[in-house]
Amino acid sequence: MLGYVRALNAIDEAMRVAIPSLERLADTIGLARSRRISRSGHIGTYAYKVHGAGCRFVSDNGTEVDVDFAADGSEVFDLWRLRGYGLSLPKPLDVTDEDLRAAVRLLQPLLTEVRPGWFSVAI
Repeated sequence: MLGYVRALNAIDEAMRVAIPSLERLADTIGLARSRRISRSGHIGTYAYKVHGAGCRFVSDNGTEVDVDFAADGSEVFDLWRLRGYGLSLPKPLDVTDEDLRAAVRLLQPLLTEVRPGWFSVAI
């Protein structure tokens, strides 16, 4: 769980370095929609693909971070995205929904539930 948050922070930092006009990671969607960047590509050490309300990032080592963005631009994720991250690690972690829910509860107030089943990193 903390690994996902750390990976998301690393992606945010890498994207801001690569695209200086990027104020927040959610701006990736607007840049793709306005065709200033393509909907999929490679930036720094990450491949990315913009989808619906979010973006999927895959690092050079294959670790996957899929994130959606709320209307206010905050990064949100659900258990399915956390599981995908765990399965993509060099030493895959396959955990149950119950284990993921327990981990989320342990990480409060770092993580907050923004709507049922969806979480965000508290600011």
